[in-house]
Amino acid sequence: MEEVLVKWRILLDKIDAWFSRSMELYPESIACRSGCSACCRSTFDITLLDAYYLKLGFDQLPEATRERVLAKCRERLDLMREMWPEFDHPYLLNYRDEEEWDELMPDEDETPCVLLGKDGRCLVYHYRPMTCRLHGIPLIDTGGEVMHDEWCTMNFTDSDPLQMDGLKAPFDAMLREEVALFREFTAALLGKRMSELDTFIPTALLIDFENCDTFKDWIK
Repeated sequence: MEEVLVKWRILLDKIDAWFSRSMELYPESIACRSGCSACCRSTFDITLLDAYYLKLGFDQLPEATRERVLAKCRERLDLMREMWPEFDHPYLLNYRDEEEWDELMPDEDETPCVLLGKDGRCLVYHYRPMTCRLHGIPLIDTGGEVMHDEWCTMNFTDSDPLQMDGLKAPFDAMLREEVALFREFTAALLGKRMSELDTFIPTALLIDFENCDTFKDWIK
């Protein structure tokens, strides 16, 4: 598992380097700054590897902080169970079609992320999921393919980022690497290579990764 986490950290560093380089190249167009949490709203689905890494960082927080956050997580879980009464530990989404996940994360939801501090900063910034690192700027592969054509409304207000070559990065290769690492991760955690297992940020913090028996229905 340690080897997988080292590789994961290296991949996340590549993503962070791309984002930092983009901000340096286009400071007049990218408004993202420490303390801005405009994108940290609604509920995001993340992979089980993201969830595991996120919880590693969360477990390092002071106990009082963890309890405050977990109380918010349980509140969010109660709301989710109003629509999915059967949604239970280990809180994986994949037993339903992906189109149904929108029921639990409607577009109009502006609820702040449970991991936002009072100052608008992420409590576990260095352990945040990949989706958080990719958010705010369109994803354009070095080959020219636009892999995600949305961006924060506070960015690129008077320019078209899809025409900015400096934003390009080898996303196709990096996302394929993510899938490969996820398969390594599930082999190490569950004893079986799997391609997809997902949860939400609030429920990720409620997962008991020490008790792998709870995943037994997913590894048959």
